Amino acid sequence: MDDAVLIRREGRLLRVTINRPGKHNPLSRSILADLREAFDSARDDTDLACAVLTGAGDRYFAAGGDLRDLAEVRTEQGVHAMVEESRAALDAVRTFPLPVIALLNGDALGGGAELAVACDLRVMREGASIGYVQGRLAITTGWGGGTDLAMVVGPTRALRMAARCELVSAQTALAWGLADAVAPADRLEAALAEFLAPILKQSGNVLRGFKACALAARRGQPFEACRALEQEVFAKAWMHPDHWAAVDRFMAGKA
Repeated sequence: MDDAVLIRREGRLLRVTINRPGKHNPLSRSILADLREAFDSARDDTDLACAVLTGAGDRYFAAGGDLRDLAEVRTEQGVHAMVEESRAALDAVRTFPLPVIALLNGDALGGGAELAVACDLRVMREGASIGYVQGRLAITTGWGGGTDLAMVVGPTRALRMAARCELVSAQTALAWGLADAVAPADRLEAALAEFLAPILKQSGNVLRGFKACALAARRGQPFEACRALEQEVFAKAWMHPDHWAAVDRFMAGKA
């Protein structure tokens, strides 16, 4: 993996950075493949609590697909292959077994917006926008981001954003539940740390259980299947040593 995608461990946090700020962090097929590898290779790391995905620089989280690369796709067979590969990269983020937080250091546009919404949660810089602007190129969403967006903001707002190529501000995103925290540029890292602090206090086993339940609901699993999964992860957490250690601390007045 080259320096187009940077991976850094910060204690129990995995930090993944798209590192092409001079080109607005475009999502080429190679960068998408690197993102997939970054998340897939960390899936079984039991020392992790969560992951943060961001872009380098202060202008763009990701400005969309890399047109110089994707413009080479000129056949229907090639389109389907590109969609499947790109969606698989975003699926590696969606299905990562721990919470994934997108840190929107700048605008997330087109495929970059799909990537941001593939994450579980979003912390945004004031002045940044999320825009489903694929229509400007006379295309629709293709990497699963349209489905994700409708689940987060509802089908009406999702249609509004896509049909109008609307740039949704950080404050509007916060009001719609599309962002979970907003901060000015000079406090963005501090705001991220504050947002992550309660997550990083949780047991990794518990966080995996929470993510599994959230992912089942996100995938539209039937009601009873979601409840059965919830019971399964609860039983696993109950019997885990982390639970009994927490009980002992509580009983000793140290919780």
